[in-house]
Order: sequence, then C-alpha cells, then structure tokens
Amino acid sequence: MRRFVAILAMVMIGVSASAQQKVKNIIFMIGDGMGIAAVTAAQMHNNGQPLAMQRGTAGGFITTYPANGRVTDSAAAATALACGIKTKNGMIGVDPQGNTVESIREKAQKAGMATGVIDTHSVTDATPGGFVVHVSSRKNAEDIAAQYVDSGINLFIGGGMKYFTGRSDGRDLVKEMEAKGYKMTGSLDDVLSYNGTKLGALLAGGVLKSVAEGRGDMLSEASAKSYELLKAASPKGFFIMVEGSMIDTYAHANDIDQVVGETLDFDRAVARAFDFADRNPGTLVVVTADHETGGLALAGAQNDAEQHSITPGVKYIFATKGHTCTMVPVFAYGTGADSFSGVKDNTDLPKIIAKLLGLK
Repeated sequence: MRRFVAILAMVMIGVSASAQQKVKNIIFMIGDGMGIAAVTAAQMHNNGQPLAMQRGTAGGFITTYPANGRVTDSAAAATALACGIKTKNGMIGVDPQGNTVESIREKAQKAGMATGVIDTHSVTDATPGGFVVHVSSRKNAEDIAAQYVDSGINLFIGGGMKYFTGRSDGRDLVKEMEAKGYKMTGSLDDVLSYNGTKLGALLAGGVLKSVAEGRGDMLSEASAKSYELLKAASPKGFFIMVEGSMIDTYAHANDIDQVVGETLDFDRAVARAFDFADRNPGTLVVVTADHETGGLALAGAQNDAEQHSITPGVKYIFATKGHTCTMVPVFAYGTGADSFSGVKDNTDLPKIIAKLLGLK
C-alpha cells in the first residue's frame, strides 16, 4: 500500500509539473484558405489515416470577418492573427485608420525571443507580412520587402527575390541585409546546412513552385531546420509563423487535386512541428487558417460521372472562386494547447499566445 501511495504521489507530481510548464516556443502554422472541407478531403486522400494535425490535443473554430465586411482577404486576416485587431481588407499590420499595430512576433522579439517566418509563396505576401511589416496596401511589395531590412527578424524563408533586388528605387536589399550580418541565399541546401542566427532565404524570384511543379519537401524541411536554428539563437525561446500558402491558390482555381496536394504538404510540416514539441517541452504549436477559399463542399456521388478519381464515391463542389466567411478550424498541440479549445475570433489567438508567453 505504501508503495502504491508513493507511486501515485510521483505521478501526481509529474502531472502538476507538466501543468505548470511555461510556454517558451511558439510555432504558429497557417494553412492559407484551408477550410474544414479541405482538411477532410486531404484526410480521405491519406488512405483514410488521420492527418498529423488531428494529433492536436485541443481545438475549435475561429471567425474570420474583417473590419469592413463579412468576407476577409489574407491581409486583414493576417493582421488579426498577428496583431489581434480587425482591419480593412488589403491592409497589413495597421488599424483601419492606418496606424501601426505591434504584432505578436514583434512583441516576442522585444522580449528577447528569436523570431522567423516561412511561407511557400513570397515573403512579401499578406500572411508573412502581417507578422513583420506595416503597410496600408498589400500591393506595395517593394515597401514590404524594404521593411524586412530593419525588422530585426532572425530568419525568413520563401520567394520574392525580385522585390529585394532589381527594384524601382535602385536599392539592393540583399546587400543591405548582408551588411547587417544576414546570410542571404537562394538555395534550400544552404538553409539546411546553415548554423547561424540571421538567415534570409529567397528561393524564387517571385513565388515558389507548387508541390505538383516539384517544390518537394521544402516546407517541412525548412521549417524543421528553422526550429533548431531559432532554439539555438536565444535562450528565451522563439516565435515562428509557418504558412502553407498555396492551398488558397488552388482553391481559387477550384482545383481539388492541387488543394489536396498542398494541404497534405502543409500537414507534413505540421507533423515535424508536433514532433519538435514532443522533444522540447514548453513548445506550443497552433495550426489554423486565415480564411476558407472556394466554398468547398464534399458530397456523395450519384453516379460514376460525378465522382472524382482521388476519392471514389465522392464529388467535390466549389461554390465560388473567392473567399468565404465560414469559420475555420484550429488545432493546438503541446504546452498550453488547452487554451485554444472552443469557438473564438481570429483576433483572440495572438492575445492568448501573448498571455501564455507573459508578453504585454
């Protein structure tokens, strides 16, 4: 009996220690345009096996509306997820009046944490931009690129080289960043072999290739490497945003094959993030979307002509080539995951993260 009591006490101490574990590292993952139907379609194409994101121990849904309507674009959604405020479509990192609003990444950086962003499109796009820059129009790609120079960010990986060199103002931002100590490269191999604390990888002139075009495992490999780089860069922990950008691209095109392929690619990156969290207590992984794109619905096929080859017996119906105002899913894993259960607004997520990190 005494032995049983002793063992029970040890178990309770372990549970208590786990509950009191402080959040140190944040991996914030965004599937651009990824609604619950895209997640479901990807799972069905995954031989019926659960996706990595379904390992999430807590979850729910978020509303996505902007300040000026019901249907958001990626700029307003990124601002909500990064800065915790509603703004107008097209605006990044500023309120509806154009005033700069500090992002959760910037707050983490001020607290001494290492920070980064990764995407599969261009680093000047709206979603990574929401965590790094402040502009009144997402169309100002050169302005967005220029703000990376003085951002203090530890690493950024994606496309967009043409906005850093060959610019209309004659500036060479690559040289400017190298002068600040950054390793600037256009090679994924350089990323995977790098061991410093300042890295800018611009892997395409404009946007990256899709999975179908041969992008390979860039997202999962680059993100997994980034966690190790950021972990080594600061003893105070890190914040990184990782985006699967092209789910949205192909949902706009109503291309279900590519939507599924890009969602599965994003999910492989989620698996690497969850694995990192398993090895590194104090890591929180939050997986969500900025909005849903395409109004995708999954229905039973009534005949052979209706069904799709990727999932026999199922037909895929898109309601629009634009965004929708439906809620999107949230999956959370690791330390502090329970804070993300239930239905919330997109502006709530960075506020919860700030609270867990003890940031103001």
